[in-house]
Amino acid sequence: MPATTLLDDQHDPLGVAARRRRTEGWLVVLTVTLIVTGISAVGAGAIGIPPLTVARIIGHHLVGLPGEVSWSPPQDAIVWQVRLPRVLLGMLVGAGLAVCGVALQAMVRNVLADPYLLGVNSGASSGAAAAILFGAGAGFGQYALSASAFLGAFGASLLVFLIARSGGRVTAIRLLLSGVAVGYALYATTSFLIFASKSAEGSRSVMFWLLGSLGLARWDALLAVTAVVLVGAAGYLTITGRRLDVLAIGDETAQTLGVAPDRFRIRLLVVVSLSVGVLVSAAGSIGFVGLVVPHLARRLVGAPHVRVVPVAALLGAILLVWADVIARVLLAPQEIPIGIITSLLGAPFLLILIRRLHATAA
Repeated sequence: MPATTLLDDQHDPLGVAARRRRTEGWLVVLTVTLIVTGISAVGAGAIGIPPLTVARIIGHHLVGLPGEVSWSPPQDAIVWQVRLPRVLLGMLVGAGLAVCGVALQAMVRNVLADPYLLGVNSGASSGAAAAILFGAGAGFGQYALSASAFLGAFGASLLVFLIARSGGRVTAIRLLLSGVAVGYALYATTSFLIFASKSAEGSRSVMFWLLGSLGLARWDALLAVTAVVLVGAAGYLTITGRRLDVLAIGDETAQTLGVAPDRFRIRLLVVVSLSVGVLVSAAGSIGFVGLVVPHLARRLVGAPHVRVVPVAALLGAILLVWADVIARVLLAPQEIPIGIITSLLGAPFLLILIRRLHATAA
């Protein structure tokens, strides 16, 4: 990504106001779209609930309005206890994966980078497989699956960091190669655990979880995910947007402009790894969101990360919620793993992106 696109606000100060208005306009449009998406998604399912009824139920639980209950107890339970936590988790996971993809593409200077790159997803999958098939993390009680997945993700990110640092500087290419190597090794570990297990039902559960699902959404599990996405990922990456711009240009330019690339890359690695670990532990391994959404965001508001991060978060939230709706209703009452839907949506985009990159190189 050329410097003139990443630092265009500095190169063209006369266009700053126009680009700011464009970004603000997209943020308003996407925010309204996300609200409409949320209400529509909560009402969609095997038992359809009108959007107005959904809005009344949510308003009743949040602020006590309307005071008169005109809906049935089953509708109330479906909306408040089942679907609303699921939709909110989908928004958070989609937003988190999208902004982590933005950070990774800047960190390794590769437009095809996504959270799978660092092996974090593979580590979480290995931890989840160990919990489901062999009872690992039983001491965590009902949170055994999420805790094991998070520990696996954290262990994978730590291993990637140690391997990348063993050669001295933590450069983009070392992170890239370390993540790929660790990811393949942990993927093989997960496959071995599946074949070593004698539980057919357990193996099926692992395979479903590997493709992602929002079925584990609960109100008490949303707090940690909310904190990670809003503070740890989106908040930090928005604040450090200018440094992300500089890092995406190159290490030499970053040093010239006063940014220590190695230190900043390590901080990014920690934030992204912990964020992806929490997200994968909550929703399983979901691909393509962190790859596709950053490119869509850049096409809407340009390359500077201070604008890309919030737009990518909203786009990721909208995309994953609709993917979950499709996963729930396409073969109802049977549910499709959400990772299948995101892959079907993301694969054509990846082919188009590769074609454009080839045309640009030529």
